[in-house]
Amino acid sequence: MVRSSDSVNKRDSGRAVEARAAAHLQSQGLRLLAQNWSCRGGELDLVMLDGDTVVFVEVRHRSHAAWGGALESVDARKQQRIIHAAQSFLLKEKRWTKHPCRFDVVTSGAGSDGKAGELNWLRNAFDA
Repeated sequence: MVRSSDSVNKRDSGRAVEARAAAHLQSQGLRLLAQNWSCRGGELDLVMLDGDTVVFVEVRHRSHAAWGGALESVDARKQQRIIHAAQSFLLKEKRWTKHPCRFDVVTSGAGSDGKAGELNWLRNAFDA
């Protein structure tokens, strides 16, 4: 399968934003448990530990808001996929099943220079 340079660039910029988000959350005291954890039907961008709480973090970047912003892209369907992936993670990683969990979203829009802008961290973005 041949990928266009646009899709490669989007994937690379997405990974760069994920790395920035992971670094930012770690600077806030969270510990990284997993990154890009995937299962049938979904993927978790970041799985972090905040104290004793397992945090499933969706990282979203939008280079422009023509189709809505990064936060708006985490709609009900996307939330259900994240919840499904989180359930799969907890089934596989049983040591975390007794811990409280939450779902956070980290967003980034394009800065004035066209590159990834400021990170916005929304704790408890949605409930399971």
